Amino acid sequence: MALTIKICGLTSAEVLETTIVAGADMAGFVFFPPSPRHLDVAAARRLAAQAGTRILKVALSVDADDAFLAATIAALRPDLLQLHGKESPARVAAVKARFGLPVMKAIPIAKAADLAAVPAYLGVADRLIFDARAPRGATRPGGLGTPFDWRLLENLDPGLPFMLSGGLDPDNVAEALAVTNAPGVDVSSGVERKPGEKDPQKIEAFVRAARAAEQAAERKQAAEKLG
Repeated sequence: MALTIKICGLTSAEVLETTIVAGADMAGFVFFPPSPRHLDVAAARRLAAQAGTRILKVALSVDADDAFLAATIAALRPDLLQLHGKESPARVAAVKARFGLPVMKAIPIAKAADLAAVPAYLGVADRLIFDARAPRGATRPGGLGTPFDWRLLENLDPGLPFMLSGGLDPDNVAEALAVTNAPGVDVSSGVERKPGEKDPQKIEAFVRAARAAEQAAERKQAAEKLG
């Protein structure tokens, strides 16, 4: 299975174009006012027109109500909804039924016991994204640039596609993939100059590093089959 690469928190035409040309699979757009990457509906509409069908568009929200989701969906026309708050399995099911779009649910991870939340979302979410649990008192649940212990995901088969997030950057994504064998990676703060301001060169470097790690894993698997 090909590695899925998502660059999240895009806010400008330049970084969106860089993300597409670099070869990422998904572009993430944040609709959450406390985030420095928050996108208003007018900007979302412009970026959606620019992206067209060249990349999968992901709309990230945090414990949003139906009215908020409807407005962002109308503006962005996303391919996937990312629910990054405390949405219950019932809420995920309700969002899917209401809007008819696939849903990726974020699971915050700090210790092995946090993986106990996974089974409840099987048959409900279409994907999972494992992110570092935000520290107590944080004003937002993600995009904080903090990794968790990737060894917690070693040999994990949650029963549906998943992505690894939290503290990834061009220098550590290869190691993260080697440890977790994750089928997807997501980056936001790790490709920024400062919170909310993406660095096109870091985006390109991240995609290159992730693709190189993917190719190395494929060569290793091929060699093991021959051996």
